[in-house]
Amino acid sequence: MAPSEALSAVKNAARHEVDTPQSRAVRFGPEAPLRLDCGVDLWPLQIAYKTYGELNEDKSNAILICHALTGDQHAASENPVTGKPGWWEKAVGPGRPIDTDHFFVICSNVLGGCMGTTGPASLNSEKNRPFGLDFPVVTIRDMVRAQAKLIEHLGIDQLFSVIGGSMGGMQVLEWAVTYPEKVFSAVPIAAAAKHSAQNIAFDEVGRQAIMADPDWQGGRYQDAGTVPSKGLAVARMAAHITYLSEAALQRKFGRELQDREARTFTFDADFQIESYLRYQGSTFVERFDPNSYLYITRAMDYFDLAAEHGTLSAAFAGTKTRFCVMSFTSDWLFPTSGSRDIVHALNAAAANVSFVEIESDKGHDAFLLDEPEFFATLRGFLAGCSRARGLKV
Repeated sequence: MAPSEALSAVKNAARHEVDTPQSRAVRFGPEAPLRLDCGVDLWPLQIAYKTYGELNEDKSNAILICHALTGDQHAASENPVTGKPGWWEKAVGPGRPIDTDHFFVICSNVLGGCMGTTGPASLNSEKNRPFGLDFPVVTIRDMVRAQAKLIEHLGIDQLFSVIGGSMGGMQVLEWAVTYPEKVFSAVPIAAAAKHSAQNIAFDEVGRQAIMADPDWQGGRYQDAGTVPSKGLAVARMAAHITYLSEAALQRKFGRELQDREARTFTFDADFQIESYLRYQGSTFVERFDPNSYLYITRAMDYFDLAAEHGTLSAAFAGTKTRFCVMSFTSDWLFPTSGSRDIVHALNAAAANVSFVEIESDKGHDAFLLDEPEFFATLRGFLAGCSRARGLKV
Protein backbone atom coordinates (compact mmCIF):
# COMPACT_ATOMS: atom_id res chain seq x y z
CA MET A 1 0.00 0.00 0.00
CA ALA A 2 1.34 3.41 -0.99
CA PRO A 3 1.95 5.94 1.84
CA SER A 4 -0.92 8.14 0.67
CA GLU A 5 -3.26 5.14 0.59
CA ALA A 6 -2.16 4.13 4.08
CA LEU A 7 -2.88 7.62 5.43
CA SER A 8 -6.27 7.62 3.74
CA ALA A 9 -7.07 4.25 5.34
CA VAL A 10 -6.14 5.61 8.79
CA LYS A 11 -8.34 8.68 8.26
CA ASN A 12 -11.29 6.54 7.19
CA ALA A 13 -10.81 4.26 10.19
CA ALA A 14 -10.66 7.26 12.52
CA ARG A 15 -13.91 8.68 11.13
CA HIS A 16 -15.57 5.28 11.54
CA GLU A 17 -14.53 5.01 15.18
CA VAL A 18 -16.21 8.30 16.14
CA ASP A 19 -19.78 6.92 16.04
CA THR A 20 -19.34 3.18 15.44
CA PRO A 21 -16.32 2.07 17.50
CA GLN A 22 -14.75 -1.36 17.23
CA SER A 23 -15.13 -1.82 20.95
CA ARG A 24 -18.02 -2.20 23.32
CA ALA A 25 -20.30 0.80 23.67
CA VAL A 26 -23.26 1.67 25.87
CA ARG A 27 -25.78 4.35 24.95
CA PHE A 28 -27.94 6.40 27.31
CA GLY A 29 -31.05 8.18 26.08
CA PRO A 30 -33.34 10.97 27.35
CA GLU A 31 -34.40 8.84 30.31
CA ALA A 32 -30.86 9.07 31.71
CA PRO A 33 -29.23 12.34 30.59
CA LEU A 34 -25.79 13.37 31.82
CA ARG A 35 -25.94 16.66 33.69
CA LEU A 36 -22.83 18.67 32.86
CA ASP A 37 -21.09 21.32 34.94
CA CYS A 38 -21.99 23.91 32.30
CA GLY A 39 -25.69 23.26 33.03
CA VAL A 40 -26.52 21.21 29.92
CA ASP A 41 -28.29 17.84 30.04
CA LEU A 42 -26.45 15.74 27.46
CA TRP A 43 -28.21 12.96 25.61
CA PRO A 44 -27.95 10.69 23.80
CA LEU A 45 -24.66 9.75 25.40
CA GLN A 46 -22.50 6.96 24.05
CA ILE A 47 -19.55 5.59 26.02
CA ALA A 48 -17.05 3.35 24.24
CA TYR A 49 -14.97 1.01 26.37
CA LYS A 50 -12.78 -2.08 26.48
CA THR A 51 -12.47 -4.70 29.18
CA TYR A 52 -9.67 -7.14 29.95
CA GLY A 53 -9.79 -10.14 32.28
CA GLU A 54 -12.85 -11.55 34.03
CA LEU A 55 -15.12 -10.00 36.64
CA ASN A 56 -15.27 -12.22 39.72
CA GLU A 57 -18.48 -13.45 41.30
CA ASP A 58 -18.90 -10.67 43.85
CA LYS A 59 -17.62 -8.03 41.41
CA SER A 60 -14.85 -6.97 43.77
CA ASN A 61 -11.86 -7.12 41.38
CA ALA A 62 -12.72 -4.32 38.93
CA ILE A 63 -10.07 -1.74 38.08
CA LEU A 64 -10.88 1.37 36.07
CA ILE A 65 -8.01 2.80 34.02
CA CYS A 66 -8.35 6.47 33.06
CA HIS A 67 -6.44 7.55 29.98
CA ALA A 68 -4.47 10.74 29.33
CA LEU A 69 -5.18 13.57 26.88
CA THR A 70 -4.62 11.74 23.59
CA GLY A 71 -5.27 8.20 24.81
CA ASP A 72 -8.32 6.01 24.36
CA GLN A 73 -9.99 2.84 25.56
CA HIS A 74 -7.42 0.56 23.88
CA ALA A 75 -5.06 0.41 26.84
CA ALA A 76 -3.99 -3.20 26.24
CA SER A 77 -5.30 -4.06 22.79
CA GLU A 78 -4.47 -3.13 19.23
CA ASN A 79 -5.70 0.31 18.25
CA PRO A 80 -8.16 -0.18 15.36
CA VAL A 81 -7.15 3.13 13.77
CA THR A 82 -3.36 2.92 13.88
CA GLY A 83 -2.90 -0.84 14.16
CA LYS A 84 -0.39 -0.20 16.96
CA PRO A 85 -0.32 -1.99 20.34
CA GLY A 86 -2.31 -0.58 23.24
CA TRP A 87 -0.82 2.48 24.91
CA TRP A 88 -0.34 0.68 28.28
CA GLU A 89 0.38 -2.90 27.28
CA LYS A 90 3.55 -2.74 29.37
CA ALA A 91 1.41 -2.32 32.49
CA VAL A 92 -1.82 -4.20 31.72
CA GLY A 93 -2.15 -7.88 30.90
CA PRO A 94 -1.52 -11.40 32.21
CA GLY A 95 1.37 -11.26 34.66
CA ARG A 96 1.74 -7.51 34.25
CA PRO A 97 1.59 -5.06 37.18
CA ILE A 98 -2.16 -4.68 36.53
CA ASP A 99 -2.62 -8.41 36.18
CA THR A 100 -5.63 -9.41 34.09
CA ASP A 101 -5.32 -12.96 35.41
CA HIS A 102 -6.65 -11.52 38.69
CA PHE A 103 -8.30 -8.19 37.88
CA PHE A 104 -11.15 -7.14 35.62
CA VAL A 105 -9.86 -4.04 33.87
CA ILE A 106 -12.12 -1.40 32.32
CA CYS A 107 -10.94 1.49 30.16
CA SER A 108 -13.33 3.92 28.47
CA ASN A 109 -12.82 6.71 25.97
CA VAL A 110 -13.38 10.01 27.78
CA LEU A 111 -16.35 12.29 27.24
CA GLY A 112 -15.37 14.71 24.48
CA GLY A 113 -13.12 12.12 22.86
CA CYS A 114 -13.14 10.83 19.31
CA MET A 115 -12.93 7.05 19.64
CA GLY A 116 -16.58 6.24 20.20
CA THR A 117 -17.56 8.25 23.27
CA THR A 118 -19.75 11.26 22.53
CA GLY A 119 -17.74 14.33 21.59
CA PRO A 120 -17.58 17.22 19.13
CA ALA A 121 -16.96 14.89 16.17
CA SER A 122 -20.03 12.79 16.99
CA LEU A 123 -23.19 13.08 14.94
CA ASN A 124 -25.70 15.58 16.28
CA SER A 125 -28.89 13.74 15.36
CA GLU A 126 -31.02 16.88 15.70
CA LYS A 127 -29.06 18.66 12.97
CA ASN A 128 -27.79 15.57 11.11
CA ARG A 129 -24.21 16.79 11.19
CA PRO A 130 -21.27 16.58 13.61
CA PHE A 131 -21.63 18.67 16.77
CA GLY A 132 -18.51 20.75 16.18
CA LEU A 133 -18.56 23.72 18.55
CA ASP A 134 -22.24 23.07 19.32
CA PHE A 135 -20.95 20.41 21.69
CA PRO A 136 -21.04 21.72 25.28
CA VAL A 137 -17.78 22.40 27.09
CA VAL A 138 -17.01 19.55 29.49
CA THR A 139 -14.92 19.16 32.63
CA ILE A 140 -12.89 16.39 34.24
CA ARG A 141 -15.80 15.87 36.64
CA ASP A 142 -18.15 15.45 33.68
CA MET A 143 -15.82 12.78 32.31
CA VAL A 144 -15.93 10.99 35.66
CA ARG A 145 -19.71 11.26 35.87
CA ALA A 146 -19.92 9.57 32.46
CA GLN A 147 -17.59 6.82 33.65
CA ALA A 148 -19.73 6.37 36.75
CA LYS A 149 -22.76 5.75 34.52
CA LEU A 150 -20.77 3.05 32.73
CA ILE A 151 -19.67 1.42 36.00
CA GLU A 152 -23.27 1.43 37.23
CA HIS A 153 -24.36 -0.10 33.92
CA LEU A 154 -21.85 -2.90 34.49
CA GLY A 155 -23.41 -3.57 37.90
CA ILE A 156 -20.27 -2.76 39.89
CA ASP A 157 -20.93 -1.11 43.27
CA GLN A 158 -17.32 -0.39 44.19
CA LEU A 159 -14.16 -0.30 42.09
CA PHE A 160 -11.19 -2.12 43.55
CA SER A 161 -8.99 0.62 42.12
CA VAL A 162 -8.99 3.63 39.82
CA ILE A 163 -5.64 4.20 38.11
CA GLY A 164 -4.37 6.78 35.66
CA GLY A 165 -1.53 9.06 34.67
CA SER A 166 -1.50 12.73 33.66
CA MET A 167 -5.08 13.72 32.76
CA GLY A 168 -5.95 10.18 33.82
CA GLY A 169 -4.55 11.03 37.25
CA MET A 170 -6.87 14.04 37.40
CA GLN A 171 -9.78 11.69 36.78
CA VAL A 172 -8.52 9.37 39.52
CA LEU A 173 -8.52 12.25 42.02
CA GLU A 174 -11.98 13.37 40.89
CA TRP A 175 -13.31 9.84 41.35
CA ALA A 176 -11.93 9.73 44.90
CA VAL A 177 -13.60 13.05 45.79
CA THR A 178 -16.90 12.74 43.91
CA TYR A 179 -17.53 9.02 44.52
CA PRO A 180 -15.42 8.12 47.59
CA GLU A 181 -17.67 5.21 48.55
CA LYS A 182 -17.16 3.66 45.11
CA VAL A 183 -13.33 3.70 45.18
CA PHE A 184 -11.45 1.25 47.40
CA SER A 185 -8.03 2.40 46.18
CA ALA A 186 -6.70 5.13 43.91
CA VAL A 187 -3.43 5.57 42.03
CA PRO A 188 -2.88 9.06 40.59
CA ILE A 189 0.36 9.07 38.59
CA ALA A 190 2.27 12.14 37.34
CA ALA A 191 -0.73 14.34 38.05
CA ALA A 192 -1.84 17.35 40.10
CA ALA A 193 -4.94 18.61 41.88
CA LYS A 194 -5.13 21.60 39.55
CA HIS A 195 -3.72 22.62 36.21
CA SER A 196 -0.86 25.08 36.55
CA ALA A 197 -0.64 28.44 34.78
CA GLN A 198 2.24 27.05 32.71
CA ASN A 199 0.18 24.08 31.57
CA ILE A 200 -2.81 26.29 30.72
CA ALA A 201 -0.41 28.40 28.66
CA PHE A 202 0.84 25.41 26.69
CA ASP A 203 -2.75 24.26 26.09
CA GLU A 204 -3.69 27.71 24.81
CA VAL A 205 -0.78 27.69 22.35
CA GLY A 206 -2.08 24.38 20.99
CA ARG A 207 -5.65 25.59 20.71
CA GLN A 208 -4.62 28.79 18.98
CA ALA A 209 -2.53 26.81 16.49
CA ILE A 210 -5.61 24.78 15.57
CA MET A 211 -7.98 27.74 15.37
CA ALA A 212 -5.50 29.80 13.34
CA ASP A 213 -5.43 27.13 10.63
CA PRO A 214 -7.72 28.37 7.80
CA ASP A 215 -9.00 24.81 7.40
CA TRP A 216 -10.48 24.92 10.91
CA GLN A 217 -13.44 26.79 9.40
CA GLY A 218 -14.71 28.06 12.75
CA GLY A 219 -14.95 24.47 13.97
CA ARG A 220 -17.05 23.35 10.97
CA TYR A 221 -14.20 21.73 9.04
CA GLN A 222 -16.09 18.46 8.65
CA ASP A 223 -18.97 20.23 6.92
CA ALA A 224 -16.45 21.98 4.67
CA GLY A 225 -14.57 18.76 3.90
CA THR A 226 -11.33 20.06 5.37
CA VAL A 227 -9.11 19.25 8.35
CA PRO A 228 -6.92 21.79 10.17
CA SER A 229 -4.08 19.30 10.01
CA LYS A 230 -1.26 21.84 10.05
CA GLY A 231 -2.60 23.54 13.16
CA LEU A 232 -3.22 20.26 14.96
CA ALA A 233 0.24 19.01 14.04
CA VAL A 234 1.83 22.12 15.55
CA ALA A 235 -0.30 21.69 18.68
CA ARG A 236 0.91 18.12 19.00
CA MET A 237 4.53 19.10 18.44
CA ALA A 238 4.41 21.76 21.16
CA ALA A 239 2.69 19.40 23.60
CA HIS A 240 5.04 16.53 22.87
CA ILE A 241 8.03 18.60 23.95
CA THR A 242 6.45 18.93 27.40
CA TYR A 243 6.10 15.15 27.71
CA LEU A 244 9.87 14.67 27.48
CA SER A 245 12.85 15.93 29.48
CA GLU A 246 15.93 17.83 28.40
CA ALA A 247 18.08 14.87 29.39
CA ALA A 248 15.99 12.47 27.31
CA LEU A 249 16.04 14.79 24.30
CA GLN A 250 19.79 15.25 24.59
CA ARG A 251 20.42 11.53 24.97
CA LYS A 252 18.18 10.54 22.08
CA PHE A 253 18.82 13.37 19.61
CA GLY A 254 21.38 15.88 20.79
CA ARG A 255 22.30 18.13 17.87
CA GLU A 256 22.59 15.26 15.39
CA LEU A 257 21.65 16.02 11.81
CA GLN A 258 18.87 14.12 10.04
CA ASP A 259 20.04 12.05 7.03
CA ARG A 260 22.67 14.58 5.99
CA GLU A 261 26.28 15.41 6.65
CA ALA A 262 26.03 19.19 6.73
CA ARG A 263 23.54 21.95 7.36
CA THR A 264 21.42 22.87 4.35
CA PHE A 265 21.00 26.55 5.21
CA THR A 266 17.25 26.16 4.60
CA PHE A 267 14.24 25.63 6.86
CA ASP A 268 14.12 21.93 6.11
CA ALA A 269 14.39 19.52 9.06
CA ASP A 270 18.16 19.64 9.43
CA PHE A 271 18.17 18.21 12.97
CA GLN A 272 16.90 14.82 14.10
CA ILE A 273 14.74 16.43 16.77
CA GLU A 274 13.00 18.54 14.11
CA SER A 275 12.26 15.48 12.02
CA TYR A 276 11.02 13.60 15.08
CA LEU A 277 8.59 16.36 16.07
CA ARG A 278 7.29 16.69 12.51
CA TYR A 279 6.67 12.95 12.46
CA GLN A 280 4.82 13.11 15.78
CA GLY A 281 2.63 15.90 14.43
CA SER A 282 1.86 14.25 11.09
CA THR A 283 0.90 10.87 12.57
CA PHE A 284 -1.24 12.43 15.28
CA VAL A 285 -3.51 14.30 12.87
CA GLU A 286 -4.54 11.06 11.20
CA ARG A 287 -6.05 9.62 14.38
CA PHE A 288 -7.28 12.54 16.50
CA ASP A 289 -10.08 15.04 16.04
CA PRO A 290 -8.96 18.70 16.25
CA ASN A 291 -12.08 19.86 18.09
CA SER A 292 -11.66 17.05 20.61
CA TYR A 293 -8.20 18.45 21.29
CA LEU A 294 -9.76 21.83 22.06
CA TYR A 295 -12.39 20.38 24.39
CA ILE A 296 -10.16 17.99 26.31
CA THR A 297 -7.39 20.52 26.91
CA ARG A 298 -10.02 22.98 28.15
CA ALA A 299 -11.31 20.35 30.57
CA MET A 300 -7.80 19.99 31.97
CA ASP A 301 -7.45 23.76 32.30
CA TYR A 302 -10.65 23.99 34.33
CA PHE A 303 -9.55 21.27 36.75
CA ASP A 304 -9.09 22.57 40.30
CA LEU A 305 -10.07 19.99 42.89
CA ALA A 306 -9.95 22.35 45.87
CA ALA A 307 -12.01 25.14 44.29
CA GLU A 308 -15.40 24.00 45.63
CA HIS A 309 -14.09 22.82 48.99
CA GLY A 310 -12.01 25.77 50.17
CA THR A 311 -8.91 23.62 50.68
CA LEU A 312 -7.59 20.46 49.11
CA SER A 313 -7.61 18.61 52.42
CA ALA A 314 -11.31 19.45 52.81
CA ALA A 315 -11.96 17.79 49.43
CA PHE A 316 -10.62 14.51 50.88
CA ALA A 317 -12.27 14.85 54.31
CA GLY A 318 -13.45 11.51 55.68
CA THR A 319 -12.12 9.47 52.77
CA LYS A 320 -11.59 5.75 53.34
CA THR A 321 -9.92 5.25 49.97
CA ARG A 322 -6.35 3.96 49.99
CA PHE A 323 -4.02 6.12 47.87
CA CYS A 324 -0.71 5.56 46.16
CA VAL A 325 0.63 8.80 44.65
CA MET A 326 3.54 8.59 42.22
CA SER A 327 5.70 11.17 40.43
CA PHE A 328 8.90 11.21 38.36
CA THR A 329 11.99 13.29 39.07
CA SER A 330 12.36 14.67 35.51
CA ASP A 331 8.68 15.46 34.94
CA TRP A 332 8.44 19.24 34.54
CA LEU A 333 4.90 19.20 33.14
CA PHE A 334 3.48 17.69 36.35
CA PRO A 335 6.40 18.06 38.76
CA THR A 336 6.72 16.25 42.06
CA SER A 337 5.66 19.39 43.94
CA GLY A 338 2.10 18.87 42.67
CA SER A 339 2.09 15.28 43.91
CA ARG A 340 3.42 16.40 47.28
CA ASP A 341 0.55 18.88 47.57
CA ILE A 342 -1.85 15.97 47.11
CA VAL A 343 -0.03 13.87 49.70
CA HIS A 344 0.05 16.71 52.24
CA ALA A 345 -3.71 17.24 51.77
CA LEU A 346 -4.37 13.52 52.20
CA ASN A 347 -2.23 13.44 55.34
CA ALA A 348 -4.17 16.41 56.72
CA ALA A 349 -7.37 14.48 56.04
CA ALA A 350 -5.93 11.44 57.90
CA ALA A 351 -6.14 9.36 54.74
CA ASN A 352 -4.29 6.13 54.03
CA VAL A 353 -1.64 7.29 51.57
CA SER A 354 1.76 6.22 50.29
CA PHE A 355 3.98 8.30 48.04
CA VAL A 356 6.88 7.43 45.75
CA GLU A 357 9.00 9.78 43.66
CA ILE A 358 10.62 7.64 41.00
CA GLU A 359 14.07 8.46 39.66
CA SER A 360 13.82 8.74 35.88
CA ASP A 361 15.23 10.98 33.16
CA LYS A 362 12.37 10.17 30.74
CA GLY A 363 10.12 13.09 31.68
CA HIS A 364 6.35 13.10 31.97
CA ASP A 365 5.90 10.15 29.61
CA ALA A 366 7.83 7.87 32.00
CA PHE A 367 4.58 6.32 33.22
CA LEU A 368 3.97 4.99 29.69
CA LEU A 369 7.42 3.44 29.42
CA ASP A 370 9.29 0.51 30.93
CA GLU A 371 10.25 1.84 34.37
CA PRO A 372 11.00 -1.09 36.72
CA GLU A 373 10.62 0.88 39.97
CA PHE A 374 7.29 2.29 38.80
CA PHE A 375 5.97 -1.14 37.88
CA ALA A 376 7.24 -2.68 41.13
CA THR A 377 5.53 0.06 43.16
CA LEU A 378 2.25 -0.37 41.29
CA ARG A 379 2.35 -4.14 41.62
CA GLY A 380 3.17 -3.95 45.33
CA PHE A 381 0.43 -1.44 46.09
CA LEU A 382 -2.25 -3.51 44.33
CA ALA A 383 -1.04 -6.64 46.15
CA GLY A 384 -1.31 -4.86 49.51
CA CYS A 385 -4.78 -3.58 48.69
CA SER A 386 -5.79 -7.07 47.61
CA ARG A 387 -4.80 -8.43 51.01
CA ALA A 388 -6.67 -5.63 52.77
CA ARG A 389 -9.75 -6.31 50.65
CA GLY A 390 -9.52 -10.07 51.13
CA LEU A 391 -9.07 -10.52 47.38
CA LYS A 392 -7.11 -13.56 46.30
CA VAL A 393 -4.37 -12.76 43.79
